[in-house]
Amino acid sequence: MSVIVIEFTTLDGIVSDPDGSDGTPLGGWAFRHGPQTVAGDKFRLGRTLDDGVLLLGRATWQLFSRLWPGRDDPFAARMNAVPKLVASRTLSHADMSVWANSQLIEGELVDAVERERRDVVVSGSLSVVHRLMAADLVDEYRLLTFPTVVGTGGRLYPADGPHTDLECLAAERVGAAVLTHYRRASR
Repeated sequence: MSVIVIEFTTLDGIVSDPDGSDGTPLGGWAFRHGPQTVAGDKFRLGRTLDDGVLLLGRATWQLFSRLWPGRDDPFAARMNAVPKLVASRTLSHADMSVWANSQLIEGELVDAVERERRDVVVSGSLSVVHRLMAADLVDEYRLLTFPTVVGTGGRLYPADGPHTDLECLAAERVGAAVLTHYRRASR
């Protein structure tokens, strides 16, 4: 089992509000570069979505549950079919019916991830990512970095976050952005 974090990020490490749905003054920075830069399987997840599980925080799950069920392209079919674990203290089991294959995590997030036997893909969900980082559970980062500096917002790597050494596995241009793939360095 691996924990794989996928994020849209700015050059200065901001990951919050890439689509503008949070209404921040500089939100929507990822989508200003055109739909071809963000559409489809840009993170090269492939079969990981077929065999793994998607882990989302409440806000990301709510956003995705409004977007993905109405789409019918091949990547949307994968997103709709993948089992989804939702970290939330406010959503109910009844809420999960909005998006197929969604279920609330019972108990503590870190414990649930440690018990998981499938690969876990975390998309967005910054508070979830930070908790997994603090528990030293993140094995890979796949980052789509946009040529934008916003200066303020939620950062993937907080100033007081844990030290982590990574190994770069790949870097490639994807439209206006650059996709990088990092793995935890050998200990």
